[in-house]
Amino acid sequence: MIEGLDHINIRTARLDEMIAWYGEVLEMHPGPRAAFDFPGAWLYAGDRAVVHLVGVASAPTDPGTDLKLEHGAFRATGYAAFLSRLEARGEAYRVSKVPGLPVVQVNVWDPDGTHLHIDFDAAEVDPGDDA
Repeated sequence: MIEGLDHINIRTARLDEMIAWYGEVLEMHPGPRAAFDFPGAWLYAGDRAVVHLVGVASAPTDPGTDLKLEHGAFRATGYAAFLSRLEARGEAYRVSKVPGLPVVQVNVWDPDGTHLHIDFDAAEVDPGDDA
């Protein structure tokens, strides 16, 4: 039985830029990582490593052989502050409401183009909305 997201793993040729983006935009921080024999970073939300970055020599080019993540999703609070941070950085984003559910998604893309949505409770976004 699935109980929640443990982590997502993303291969990138821009390791430093990705670490910085996840820190500045999603407020994740690098932390302890297993002693693998390849470059990478584990990025933490609180005390959980939820994004595992793997450094590669060049960007994946073939979706048939190179792994690609279509999207990852994170549950969050602090909707207004998050939108302010995106706008201050000039980040592209799209807000969408999940039909029939009390969830508002803020869709963003990391420097490698990985699609992420950050999910907020609709009551935080619009306290008068029953979704």
